[in-house]
Amino acid sequence: MKLNKPKHNLYRNGMYAVEGFIDIVKNETSFKWQLLMLFVMGIVAWILPVGFVHSSILFMSLFIPVLAEVANSAIERVVDLVTSDYHILAKQAKDAGATLVLLSLVVTLMIWIFTLIDAFA
Repeated sequence: MKLNKPKHNLYRNGMYAVEGFIDIVKNETSFKWQLLMLFVMGIVAWILPVGFVHSSILFMSLFIPVLAEVANSAIERVVDLVTSDYHILAKQAKDAGATLVLLSLVVTLMIWIFTLIDAFA
């Protein structure tokens, strides 16, 4: 079975990623909030009086919720593509995506807490 998939092309695949990023920024308010958090807390991570390694850990952890939000957006779009009617499985899929984002925020908070405890201990 041949899928409707174009031949591999690094440039084209990169452009698909850029198009996806632009689309999510334009259409997903939660993603905009995640990017704002990344920007603001990224600055905080680098101006805190801690070492380079601690700042790096804090900064990199901020990408976890951004990645989760991208996955959540993909889940929501696939569910919306499949059905516009209410279905319990559609709700559960969207709720699971939202849980992914929530857990990513909890993990990021825990990373910040533990890293800062280590940095200032």
